[in-house]
Amino acid sequence: MEAVIQTKGLLSFPSNPKPKSFFNQPQSGLRHRFNLPNSLKPKSTNGLSLNLDGFTKFRSFTTNPSLVCGRKTKTFHVCKASAAAAANAVPGGDGLESAKFMGVEVVTLKKIVPLGLMFFCILFNYTILRDTKDVLVVTAQGSSAEIIPFLKTWVNLPMAIGFMLLYTKLSNVLSKKALFYTVILPFIAFFGAFGFVFYPLSNLIHPTALADRLLEFLGPRFLGPLAILRIWSFCLFYVMAELWGSVVVSVLFWGFANQITTVDEAKKFYPLFGLGANVALIFSGRTVKYFSNMRKHLGPGVDGWAISLKYMMSIVVLMGFAICGLYWWVNTYVPLPTRSKKKKEKPNMTTMESLKFLVSSPYIRDLATLVVAYGISINLVEVTWKSKLKAQFPSPNEYSSFMGDFSTATGITTFTMMLLSQWIFNKYGWGVAAKITPTVLLLTGIGFFSLILFGDPLGPGLMTFGITPLLAAVYVGAMQNIFSKSAKYSLFDPCKEMAYIPLDEDTKVKGKAAIDVVCNPLGKSGGALIQQFMILTFGSLANSTPYLGGILLVIVLAWLGAARSLDKQFTALRREEELEKEMERAAVKIPVVSTDGDDNRSLGSSPETSFPRNS
Repeated sequence: MEAVIQTKGLLSFPSNPKPKSFFNQPQSGLRHRFNLPNSLKPKSTNGLSLNLDGFTKFRSFTTNPSLVCGRKTKTFHVCKASAAAAANAVPGGDGLESAKFMGVEVVTLKKIVPLGLMFFCILFNYTILRDTKDVLVVTAQGSSAEIIPFLKTWVNLPMAIGFMLLYTKLSNVLSKKALFYTVILPFIAFFGAFGFVFYPLSNLIHPTALADRLLEFLGPRFLGPLAILRIWSFCLFYVMAELWGSVVVSVLFWGFANQITTVDEAKKFYPLFGLGANVALIFSGRTVKYFSNMRKHLGPGVDGWAISLKYMMSIVVLMGFAICGLYWWVNTYVPLPTRSKKKKEKPNMTTMESLKFLVSSPYIRDLATLVVAYGISINLVEVTWKSKLKAQFPSPNEYSSFMGDFSTATGITTFTMMLLSQWIFNKYGWGVAAKITPTVLLLTGIGFFSLILFGDPLGPGLMTFGITPLLAAVYVGAMQNIFSKSAKYSLFDPCKEMAYIPLDEDTKVKGKAAIDVVCNPLGKSGGALIQQFMILTFGSLANSTPYLGGILLVIVLAWLGAARSLDKQFTALRREEELEKEMERAAVKIPVVSTDGDDNRSLGSSPETSFPRNS
């Protein structure tokens, strides 16, 4: 008995317990119900017998548990304490848990910690590259912020499509490890070469004279498109920096993370990656600020931006090799989880099929409006703000230093908003959370465009605070971008994903496919196309500002209307879903033990059969 029930001083039991205290063994057991020939009955050993499936069952207590037919004897425990004690008593038993550190299994930590470090390095690089690409194309001689809409539409989009086609072909011929290195190493090589080769030689490799002649012939309206030719190496850096965010972050990192983590691990640790991303944003912003201010300590005639660029690109290269090292370590020393080979069918919808589906469903149409409106709104404001930013900070070092502060403030604000987002959802619900992002864009947009359009009348009042209307517009525009992006990451993205949950499976899958095919590209390129039309029509971005402000107002109001409409539909679907769950719970039959020995009766049975009646 002592070998079967070990309590290690926690509990005490009678010295001679009776078997019926622990097991209810009816006489109509398996061996009594089936009259098997003796030749088919395995002989019992040490008071044990075998069931038909080969598992053991107790006929009496034994003090020497052993193996029967190569299987462990089953030990029935009175409580969890005895179960744990018995498991610890048997070396290599099933009760032994894997080693843990701070409540997390070591095997899990060996995956999550390197993934967290990889994510930190990737986003650290992305912040440096994102700030640097804007400095290069906006502050370059013969260029301005007007280049950005043309660059996104006619250079960035075709190269992104070309890369994805190439990536698809490479994924069919290369292993996952080889594919990872094949994609990331060219990025690292390019950024290192740009800092030490392309930028120092930019005066030699840029066709400045040809661009000047074309500008004289075509006129100043074509300053943006011609700037792509004038500073082609800077534009290539811009595109590579954009691709780092979409390829290395979305494709390589998240693809690898989903490959090596289980669903339970993902639910627990993926939200922490979001917080870690904003920590990387804070540190990288300080790094950009530090190296951008190096110009102050250099002598006259020294290209301070070239030196700052070399240092920052060196950090990008070192971080890139650290990413490769972490990837190699995880693949070498961490066991990968087994996956089901069965794949879910994903609807392959064409663009026209996606458009038809969007138009046919009011719910999906409102959700699509949210996605498109955000993409257009943030693009309209951001490019206009960067044009004012160049006017205030014409030097590359000053521009880059300000962008470093901007990235740090964005990281801190987003980190805080992520901590508050759960409280907002719990306190005010989905509808309020979905309206916060467009409301922030509307209020800050009114302030930003008012300072641009009515700066002269407001000038004397602003000078009392020691700032010019231009600097005030730069600060208000920075606040708009910071709060809009933090609201997008912490509230808009979760709201968008939550809106799919109450839909039926067919609408959910097709709706998401339609929005991915049509709305994301339309939102990103829509703002750029509007700006290109305005620049070519009115001559410059500054002349187009009043009209851009009016377009922004219309789009944000449509966004708020779609959010209000979607909130009503979302709430109705949630109530319908809850009602269906209540009806399902009410319809479930609760099994009870009847008094007449029939074990197949239930609460839903008729009174005549479930309970005895007095006749």
